[in-house]
Amino acid sequence: MELADVDRIGAEDAYLAVVVTTRADGTAQASVVNAGVLSHPVSGEQVLGFVTYGRAKLANLRERQQATVVFRSGWQWATVEGRSEIIGPDDPYPGFQSSELPALLRSIFRAAGGSHDDWEGFDRAMAEERRAAVLVHADRIYSNRR
Repeated sequence: MELADVDRIGAEDAYLAVVVTTRADGTAQASVVNAGVLSHPVSGEQVLGFVTYGRAKLANLRERQQATVVFRSGWQWATVEGRSEIIGPDDPYPGFQSSELPALLRSIFRAAGGSHDDWEGFDRAMAEERRAAVLVHADRIYSNRR
C-alpha cells in the first residue's frame, strides 16, 4: 500500500479522515479533518496534509510529532502513521517562506478535494483563524484493502 492507494480511499468519502495525536498523559486525542496527499513544499516528498487551528492537535503535535491518520470508505480503510511537521503563522519552518503559507493551505485544501469560489476570502479566513498546515510523513501505511 502506498500514498496513492490511501488517496483513492480518501476520495471515495470526501477525503474525511480521523487524525489521532497523543496527549501529554499518553492518551489518544482524535478528531475528523479533510486530508489529502501532496508534495512537501520544501523537500518535494509526497506527504499527507491537513489544515487545522485546533488547539489540542497543534499542542499535541508540537510536543509529540507522531500522528496517525485513518481514511475509510464503507468497510475499506487505510492508515498512515508518521512524523508530522507544522507550518503556520506560529510555526515557522526552515526553508519555507511565510509569504507562501496561503498557497500551501490552498494546495492542501485542493488535495483534500476542496474547491472555492473566493480564494481571497479563503486566505483571509485562514489568516484570521491562524490556521496551520500539518504534513505527515508516511513512515507506515496499512489497510484492509487487497
